Amino acid sequence: MNQDNSSQFSSGIPDPPIFKHLGPKDRAYIRQNIEANYKKEHEANMTTEQTFIAIKPDGVQRGLIGPIITRFENRGFKLAAIKLVSPTKEHLEKHYADLSDKPFFKGLIAYMGSGPVCAMIWEGRDAVKTGRTILGATNPLASAPGTIRGDFAIDVGRNVCHGSDSVENAKKEIALWFAEGEIQTWKQAQFDWVYEKP
Repeated sequence: MNQDNSSQFSSGIPDPPIFKHLGPKDRAYIRQNIEANYKKEHEANMTTEQTFIAIKPDGVQRGLIGPIITRFENRGFKLAAIKLVSPTKEHLEKHYADLSDKPFFKGLIAYMGSGPVCAMIWEGRDAVKTGRTILGATNPLASAPGTIRGDFAIDVGRNVCHGSDSVENAKKEIALWFAEGEIQTWKQAQFDWVYEKP
């Protein structure tokens, strides 16, 4: 009696046609290699990372902390750290060191030091890139409706939020704003409903 041995990999990839000519050991060996390669590619395309997001003094003063947190939580990102801080001039100069030669630098430092800042670390797949998308363009007038800046800001000098622009900068900013013990490691109860694969 002929038995159909066709099946699928756990990744959803169907068995290749050559499997019907192979024995169980060979099929198992090939299946293992294909699954391992799929997993590597899948993980490379969907990296879990952390990003630094700060709600600037205008956002804090306008009571936008809750709505902004809600945007990230609704998307499925995980909050790893949060605190309300009044950064010093020296701290802000370190944070914005790459803009120190710009004519607006002094004004930016004065504005960022004018009130509390809500500093946060958000974690998830492609958190840096997606975090920037959630924030919108630096100039709120160029930001799409539905983004934070597109919905809550008009002037580039009062654009509500800061978000890391690269994974490398996110690491630097997180180290500048948070001590190691302030960052939480935990698994969301909804993790398996946000991500198809761990």
